[in-house]
Amino acid sequence: MEKNSTPARKDIPASDKWDLTSLFVSDSDWEKTLEELEPLTAAMVQYKGKLSDSPETLLAALKAYENVDKKLEAVYNYAQLQFTADETDSGAQDREGRARMAYTRYCAATSFFNPELQSVPDEKIQTWLKQSSFDDYRIFLTKILRLKQHILSEKEERLMSLQSESAGTADKVFTVLTDADMEFGSVDVHGEEKPLTQSTWSIFMDNPDRSVRESAYKKFYNTFESHQNTLASLYAGSVNQDVFTMRARGYKTCLEKALFQDNVPVSVYRNLIDTVHSNFSTLHTYYALRRKVLGVKELRHYDVYVPLVKNVNTHTSYDESVEICRQALAPLGTEYTDRLCDGLKNGWADRYENKGKRSGAFSSGVYTGSPYILLNYKEDVIRDVFTMAHEGGHSMHTLYSVRTNPYMQYNYTIFEAEVASTFNEELVFEYLLKNAQSDDMKAYLLAMRAGDILATLHRQTMFAEYELKAHELVESGTPLSAEVLRKLYKGLLEQYFGPEMHFEDNSDMEGLRIPHFYSAFYVYKYATGISAALALAKRVLGGGKEEREDYFRFLQSGGSRFPIESLKVAGVDMEQAAPVQAACDTFAGLVDQLGKLLIV
Repeated sequence: MEKNSTPARKDIPASDKWDLTSLFVSDSDWEKTLEELEPLTAAMVQYKGKLSDSPETLLAALKAYENVDKKLEAVYNYAQLQFTADETDSGAQDREGRARMAYTRYCAATSFFNPELQSVPDEKIQTWLKQSSFDDYRIFLTKILRLKQHILSEKEERLMSLQSESAGTADKVFTVLTDADMEFGSVDVHGEEKPLTQSTWSIFMDNPDRSVRESAYKKFYNTFESHQNTLASLYAGSVNQDVFTMRARGYKTCLEKALFQDNVPVSVYRNLIDTVHSNFSTLHTYYALRRKVLGVKELRHYDVYVPLVKNVNTHTSYDESVEICRQALAPLGTEYTDRLCDGLKNGWADRYENKGKRSGAFSSGVYTGSPYILLNYKEDVIRDVFTMAHEGGHSMHTLYSVRTNPYMQYNYTIFEAEVASTFNEELVFEYLLKNAQSDDMKAYLLAMRAGDILATLHRQTMFAEYELKAHELVESGTPLSAEVLRKLYKGLLEQYFGPEMHFEDNSDMEGLRIPHFYSAFYVYKYATGISAALALAKRVLGGGKEEREDYFRFLQSGGSRFPIESLKVAGVDMEQAAPVQAACDTFAGLVDQLGKLLIV
């Protein structure tokens, strides 16, 4: 779909939009279900104070819980998808707002459930759970009961719930400050002034003109530095909130609290950091290669994103991209590829950009509808083929999970989610590299893949280490200030980038501009995810039916296992350092191949 300008939503052909009728056939149908939520919630709340009466009463409460939760999931997803497709649509804005309000009311009304469930004597509830009537709810309940030592009284839980909105103030203020209030000015690009914003920052860092990159970089970080004390106070506030919650719920550390719900051992987090540290030499070799290829005397921080190989001249239509996914993912079998490709062509995907549409891409699946995919596909950007495969991986993960699990245990964790998506990317990379028609295309693919692994494995591990050290400072009684945070981050920059890199005086401001840090201990999942995905891709490509079936058992696990156990079923043990080491070895191999192609 070639476009000279961005079209309005109404001008996009229906065949290029997602078909949301698997959720609701019309907006009026959605309205009817929205109205049902309040009485359904009331029907669930009538079991308050009765959960310990009998197994029959608890089972009835669970069915009432499931009934409203399943409908709320569909209501919220439908509204959210419409809103992301066109954020200027007043009707979509209204539905999204009302869906959020319904969700808030539901959470408040049902906040009694977990504390009351924890109050049921262990012997009694464990006896009940052995009954076959609890088969669809046993895992859901077991996961909740595991949290018993950290659940507070009903009154205390209500207070925690009431302060949840104010607890997010630091994050909200950071977003408003950096996205709305900060002015970064403009950058001269060959005589034309172009605006510098959070959105255009990456475009400037990709610019082949080094003077443009330098100008954009310095203006960008000078602006952040002028707000350093405010930014440091906001992040300190977020960390302090994490420490408060950790102590209120009786955890030993913030890291333990963050990993406890997914039953991920703290050793997984620390093994990740340690293993990446032990492979710094390869990372530093990559930066040395980058300096040589760019032909600069000193590598600067604004030189790390510009492509090493100019974008090869490619044109891949949407349908051609679907067929690449079909061929690349063929090792998973025709049942997988046929279902994915049919979905991509017939109603799952919202394909192209339109005015008001959210940028980027995502997959959004629910139990009762199709696993929808938002794309902003561009035919002249080869990376968009990878994006299609990535989001398709998420959607197929959801599809297999829904097929094999009851509602209350179908939802898998973020820890697992990035595995299925990155697995697909790796298969697409291997397919395209094998079928590349020129050394330029091979070099381009190798450079892109090495950059992706670096960004997902090494950079996210650096971020994870920064988060850990910042939280440990507060836990030990050291307050966070701009000076403390900048010194901490600068030390990590120097470790990870190595001797080839020459930083600016304010390069360490990067640590105060990353929004993911306001969702503590989240980014490590990207690094563990790509490590597991690379290991499983190698296992499936080098194996046979057994290895493929192991991978499908992982996709089908949904929320029926904790993530570490789910990945063990697939054939990878994230409690060991081996998968991370293997990912580092894969990166080393890419750097070696790239060096042979680019350095004569």
